[in-house]
Amino acid sequence: MAAQISVPHVPCPGERDTNTVVDLSRFRVVFYDCLTARADALFELADAVLCEQGPVNTLVELCLAAQHRRGHGALYDGLNAGRIDITRLSYSLSGLPLPRDRDGRIVLAVDVSNWLRPDADTSAERLFCHTYGRGKNQAQMIPGWPYSFVAVLESGPSSWTQILDVVRLVKPRVSWRLI
Repeated sequence: MAAQISVPHVPCPGERDTNTVVDLSRFRVVFYDCLTARADALFELADAVLCEQGPVNTLVELCLAAQHRRGHGALYDGLNAGRIDITRLSYSLSGLPLPRDRDGRIVLAVDVSNWLRPDADTSAERLFCHTYGRGKNQAQMIPGWPYSFVAVLESGPSSWTQILDVVRLVKPRVSWRLI
């Protein structure tokens, strides 16, 4: 199993924060268990994406990453035939410890981000998404899918967040009745 090779399951001698290593190791095992088809290929793909320096521009780059020990055929096979048990993954993520500030409070952020699809005429349930232009009065309404995110923020100068929930916003189904 790839999850056991990448991160040790016991604290390393002299490690400053052993709970973090143990938590990461446990999560990797749980994440691997959520991969129901082509698990090894998907797991190594996730490792390659997370460990790659800088942005990933092509899938071929991921084949060359040290964390992806399989050939390019396995990468494409993992993407095409691999499966993730989303319900199980969501349940597993909900069990992670939440970051808190010094007072023990949880800081939440809510955002709506749009996945713009102006040329996808046959895509179901697209809505008009408000986008901001670069100049004054340059805002536009472009077809796409709006998603609402709720995240827990880390305290201090960290940019890490923990996503609690993501929901695609859809047009409400309202039936009108004339009186």
